[in-house]
Amino acid sequence: MAAGQRSNSPVIRNAAQALERFKYEIAQEVSQTSNDPQAQLLQQYLSGQTGGYGGDIPSRLWGAVGGHMVRRMIAAAEESLLSQVQQTVQQSFRQTLSNPTAPVQTRFQGSQQDV
Repeated sequence: MAAGQRSNSPVIRNAAQALERFKYEIAQEVSQTSNDPQAQLLQQYLSGQTGGYGGDIPSRLWGAVGGHMVRRMIAAAEESLLSQVQQTVQQSFRQTLSNPTAPVQTRFQGSQQDV
């Protein structure tokens, strides 16, 4: 490995085990839903029939696992962001209802407007 490169390590140290479980969960789904005839090798690996050796598994299958992981993580992040926005809107709405004569400060314009 080059001097400036690091190994793949989680950003959050305690997330390594969760990511490993997540990887095997996604690999299980890919092995069951893939139309690739070699997906059976992935199924054998996951069930322990290969003795822990995964060298026979094509890299495109592991790539599919990684791609599905990324899609799921992006979906989770989007849901989290949507939830945060909804909470902010609800909080602003409640604040406006509790004090209808106070000026409302919008987050986007940074100015105050009378409601």
